Amino acid sequence: MNYTDYRHLTFEHLPNGVLLIVINRPEHLNAANARLHEELAEVWLTVKNDPNVRVPVITGAGRAFSVGGDLAEGVQTLGKIEPAIRSGEVALQIVYNMVHLDKPIVSAINGPAAGAGLAVALTADVSIISETAKLTDAHMNIGVASGDHAALLWPLYCGVPKAKLYLLTADLIDGREAERIGLVSMCKPADEVLKSALQMADALGRKPQRALRWTKRCLNHWVRQAAPIFDLSVAYEGLNFMEPDAKEGLDAFLEKRPPVFPSTLDS
Repeated sequence: MNYTDYRHLTFEHLPNGVLLIVINRPEHLNAANARLHEELAEVWLTVKNDPNVRVPVITGAGRAFSVGGDLAEGVQTLGKIEPAIRSGEVALQIVYNMVHLDKPIVSAINGPAAGAGLAVALTADVSIISETAKLTDAHMNIGVASGDHAALLWPLYCGVPKAKLYLLTADLIDGREAERIGLVSMCKPADEVLKSALQMADALGRKPQRALRWTKRCLNHWVRQAAPIFDLSVAYEGLNFMEPDAKEGLDAFLEKRPPVFPSTLDS
């Protein structure tokens, strides 16, 4: 794809090989519909093939980074196998395309991030979060296993005990706590997040590029070794979407009420 082919991502080429990518569905808190989900996977291939880009920076338009999948759209395909398979394939591509891109990626997490949005935010090589931003891997709240990225990355970033705590509970994490436990690279005041990300990208753009990219490639072998865990988590998530718990979780979310999962009811 060319930059002009993207519908929900905008691009600004900045000096020194920096490319600012903005997730642009602010009226939906940058939730990923099917089109945006695909674009979040494809964009890293476009960046790879652009010789003028050394360091991409990704952020969200408005007050959110990206709150994850567009659940109103997701209800329409619930229980249908082909959309579930495709969604899982794209979830894998988002992370793997970012991991395999040798150019370093910086994320400016300006607001809430969850689901596929959180996958992008945390798969970035340097993640800079606002003090007021809230993160959550909320899969448990809608009745599905923690796919997307978390079973792959969180144990590497913050250790298995913290990963289990937050993935099993789906509790919110603010920017300061995310930095404290090692889930992100650094935490900044809200009005400094994008500026800090662009400064970081500019600095990385001045490093020796082959050495920079090969260092990223080496470090990401830690992630590649855990690929079977990621593949399994995405498969389990897809299977869960075929179950009654997922229907209840999505219905409860859209109706703004606590879920009552069928699997918790006495038989």
